[in-house]
Amino acid sequence: MEQCTLTPDVRPPGESSIVHSHFDVRTQTHQQPLLAWRERVGHVIDVLPSRADLERPFHAAIDRYKVDDLVFTDCRSDAMVLDRSLARISTDPIRDYAFHVFLEGGVTDVAVRSSSSRGNMPTAGSILTLHMGQPVRMQRSACRVATIFVPGALAGEIFPDPEAIHGRVIANTTPLTQLIFENVIALSQNIADMSAHAAGNAIRTSTQLMVSAFGKQAQLSGNARAAARAAMFGRVRRYIQAHLRQEDLSPESVLQALQLPRQTLYRLFQHEGGLGAYIRHLRLREAASELVRHPYLTVTDIAFGLGFKSSSDFTRAFRRAYDMAPQDFRALSGKTSYARPKVSRNEPIAIST
Repeated sequence: MEQCTLTPDVRPPGESSIVHSHFDVRTQTHQQPLLAWRERVGHVIDVLPSRADLERPFHAAIDRYKVDDLVFTDCRSDAMVLDRSLARISTDPIRDYAFHVFLEGGVTDVAVRSSSSRGNMPTAGSILTLHMGQPVRMQRSACRVATIFVPGALAGEIFPDPEAIHGRVIANTTPLTQLIFENVIALSQNIADMSAHAAGNAIRTSTQLMVSAFGKQAQLSGNARAAARAAMFGRVRRYIQAHLRQEDLSPESVLQALQLPRQTLYRLFQHEGGLGAYIRHLRLREAASELVRHPYLTVTDIAFGLGFKSSSDFTRAFRRAYDMAPQDFRALSGKTSYARPKVSRNEPIAIST
């Protein structure tokens, strides 16, 4: 069974405490181990097991430490497929940032947004960051991974658009990343015996180092020129949000309205796949939200309301991005809980707890 304990209350009045829980599938004798694990992590992300997966042995254990609004986990697990779909995102409020530090093993495939991989695959000695408000699917190998879950405000201190770091990977090849790994390893070894104050400081230090590393990778921090780029990016993003429903919103219209250098503007959104892709992504995200929030609006009304030229254009774009038609997405998201389909011999199944 899962054990939840509070550290001894030896802190001054008003000081935070560490909430620690431990879970190991070996203790779940009443349930198939992979299904027990699916239930344990289902409040954050879905496990997609195939029948073949269920027939194989599975081992996993996790220690979770919570200090104020920060969470640190140390997890060892066998290979599995993890998925956080747009349909899932529309039904829960989790919008933290997860910094995954792979101490052993890694990820053999990770897809973000439009079901395409983004850059290098995380391996042992690398860091993967995810925004829990965006879709992701990953095939994780047998691994040990330490994860820090951070509220958006902290990541926002560095990134003008923190969602831009979703799916980014950094290898342990610089003095800064080496320092990160040393801190995280020390934290995993010592946190059980640390005071809440010391643990909170250690988690925040590791987080700030990781945010700084990703900021440098994206060239969004470190000097006055980077600060100017960040301010410009924020200005463009605000303009796009304000005009998202206008049919004539396009990279050209943004250039004309804001009078920015073309190459500078394109470089700002290179990490998003281009300015046009960024606009389309925001429109599709808003459309997905409206499909759930306004079940009586027709797909055509939603499409035209967000600047698409026709419902067929919208349906094609939505299907390319999210692997299902808008009507199917609405039907799936409208259920109070995900259905538990029969387990296929070869195909993974999406199940939420």
